[in-house]
Amino acid sequence: MNDRRLMAVFAHPDDESYRPGGTLALLVRRSVRVHLLTATRGEAGSCGDPPLCRPEELPTMREQELRCACAALGIEPPYILSYQDGHLSEVDPEQLITHILDVVQQVRPQVMLTFGPDGLSGHPDHVTIGRCAAEAFRRSKDVAVLYTVAVPRSVAERLELKRIRPVPDEAIALTVDVSPVWEAKLSAIRCHATQWSSSPIMRASAEQQRSFLETEYFVQAALRHPDPDLF
Repeated sequence: MNDRRLMAVFAHPDDESYRPGGTLALLVRRSVRVHLLTATRGEAGSCGDPPLCRPEELPTMREQELRCACAALGIEPPYILSYQDGHLSEVDPEQLITHILDVVQQVRPQVMLTFGPDGLSGHPDHVTIGRCAAEAFRRSKDVAVLYTVAVPRSVAERLELKRIRPVPDEAIALTVDVSPVWEAKLSAIRCHATQWSSSPIMRASAEQQRSFLETEYFVQAALRHPDPDLF
């Protein structure tokens, strides 16, 4: 029985695909079981341009898109908590931490992955889920290491990424070339069809997309035991 497991904890459908999706797909190729917890169904997002559904249909549509993306990356079907999109910061943090810990106990991962303190983009939902996932890691004694998704400052400046909260280059612990699974990552992103029109990177040239998306970066936010070498 394969006992190498990673659990990613994010706020919205599509968070799993844009920044860490290639790494998740590569881990699956290394026989790591990758599990995903998504806190909301993304009902505050776009219905697409032109619209692909009515606003009341968007939560169901985005759940379908999320399941499509998980299949494209080869990861396990997602755990979805169904908190209200855009309002995670108003949730009782103890309740959210407990829900994350419930999934941790089911999955028993050696590694957790989430957003850092700035939520990558400053989105309040990202900040909240990252903070609560970090506290869940602190309370779960068997998880070895916590990573957070990141973009180094030099990359943000070179690509003029105005909406990204970068980290100092020296904070990056892990840099992953995801070109071997580029098509899988792109397929996962394409699953989130309702969100394309609101994503600046999807309006960029193919060369710019690859410059931003083909390399993924991570900060080692906390280490309890030696890294179990999932990466």
